[in-house]
Amino acid sequence: LPTAVDRKVSDVVREGLADQQALIDQFNELSQQTMDKQGLKNLEELQAQIDASGGWQVDKQVETIISQLNLPADKTLAQLSGGWRRRVALGKALVSNPDLLLLDEPTNHLDISTIEWLEHKVRGYQGSVIFITHDRNFLQKLATRIVEIDLGNLVSWPGSFQNYLVLKEKAIEEEETRHALFDKRLAEEEVWIRQGIKARRTRNEGRVRALEAMREQREQRANRQGKAKISVETSDKSGRKVIEARSICHGYGGEQLISNVKIKIRRGDRIGLIGNNGVGKSTLLKILLGQIEPDQGSVKLGTNLEIGYFDQIHRELETDKTIAENVGNGKEYIKINGKDRHIIGYLRNFLFAPKRAMTPVSALSGGERNRVLLAKLFSQPSNLLVLDEPTNDLDVEMLEVLEEQLMEYQGTLIIVSHDRAFLDNVVTSVLVFEEEGQIQEYVGGYSDWARRGKDLKIADTQDHPSGHIVDHDTTLHAKKAPTGKLSYKFQRELDALPAIIDKLETELAILQEQTADPDFYSLAFTETQPVLDRLAEKQQTLDIAAERWVELEEMKG
Repeated sequence: LPTAVDRKVSDVVREGLADQQALIDQFNELSQQTMDKQGLKNLEELQAQIDASGGWQVDKQVETIISQLNLPADKTLAQLSGGWRRRVALGKALVSNPDLLLLDEPTNHLDISTIEWLEHKVRGYQGSVIFITHDRNFLQKLATRIVEIDLGNLVSWPGSFQNYLVLKEKAIEEEETRHALFDKRLAEEEVWIRQGIKARRTRNEGRVRALEAMREQREQRANRQGKAKISVETSDKSGRKVIEARSICHGYGGEQLISNVKIKIRRGDRIGLIGNNGVGKSTLLKILLGQIEPDQGSVKLGTNLEIGYFDQIHRELETDKTIAENVGNGKEYIKINGKDRHIIGYLRNFLFAPKRAMTPVSALSGGERNRVLLAKLFSQPSNLLVLDEPTNDLDVEMLEVLEEQLMEYQGTLIIVSHDRAFLDNVVTSVLVFEEEGQIQEYVGGYSDWARRGKDLKIADTQDHPSGHIVDHDTTLHAKKAPTGKLSYKFQRELDALPAIIDKLETELAILQEQTADPDFYSLAFTETQPVLDRLAEKQQTLDIAAERWVELEEMKG
């Protein structure tokens, strides 16, 4: 992320065109001089370079990307949160339209609408893109090849992320079979060598050397990093009513974040919060937990509540203390599921080696801090888990283990996350921040809500580090009021859509079956790419048709 926090956003974005601006400055300087034939030739070459690098309209290029990302051009980075600084960094990278775009965890701290804008931008990008991400939706939608760092080696897997998962699982199974056969043969040779005198005969020296080589090979076989083994400590059941918010209103600086909202959360509910950065998701959590008093209305907490709270800012962690001290509260043993566990052994489940467990939190990466906070949180009994952006900086394997445990969790869940796959897999309903401070509940996960024709505008607030933010422009696209009857034209369109959707789904299924075949990716690029392009085109057409069907049905009422 940009580090010069005293600089204006527009100046930081303009840095992405530094080479182009240097060529223009050089051209302007040369054009003021008296030139001979060689000078004119140099000027022509400079002009060609400028045209090739993006042209003469540097200001327009900067203004365009600032507009697309809704960046606050005149603010300094010091006035922006981490999420908005990441947007500025994206603007700087995208403004020059480079041949190769490198993105390192581009979705971290971005809200869903900006992630989807970025997906659209990258999908239409003409150059090559290399990106690192833990966002599985982002990966599945954009990647045409996966390059994995496996035990220090780079391994290339053709096709989509889903195809990689299938091929990877098959490769692991084959490797385990090879290892089992090797180990069986090694065991047989070890039995032979223990026979003594027969093994030491001269004519068997070759076999002895072969055994020594096998031992060395077995010793050098790198063991894969163990899979995280998370377990969530649960307490006794809470009361049936967990939280009830009545007509709550809240705002900052005269601007309304939450307006006359009523929320009832019952035992066993699994709720996700959806909204752009700055609409007040974290504020709502604090109000529901009683940490902030609403300006109006009341919040009533249920009985027998044991609350576990994951704070995305990691306030629960003492950075001067070690991982073990933070999680164990200075104790050598902690109680997990009724049994005493040594803190070092418990932290191994969260992929912290003994030496790493003695590291101060101040020296940890963002992902490691998240794992520490999860380890601390899950060691404490709870029947209500409140997780504010728990997936930030976690790798895919850790994400999947976390999902598995949360899906088995018997208590109540409230989750804020920009990870669409995580929401789809874990929650059963979503609370969506709509226009004018309204919050509406929808059954299902993120994709279920999106299939109803919903989306979030990219426009939202340039939130300040204090978090005291408000935004009237962050709303859902407005729905047309139901009329009860459609015009003849709209009714004909509605009648035709089911057949169109069925046809598209059939065509899409055929293409998906074709690309799911591992042999498909052994074909030449000129054969696979047209199929992948058709697949993306059909999916986009289907999404548009389904969205239109929902819109017409809602107009009809």
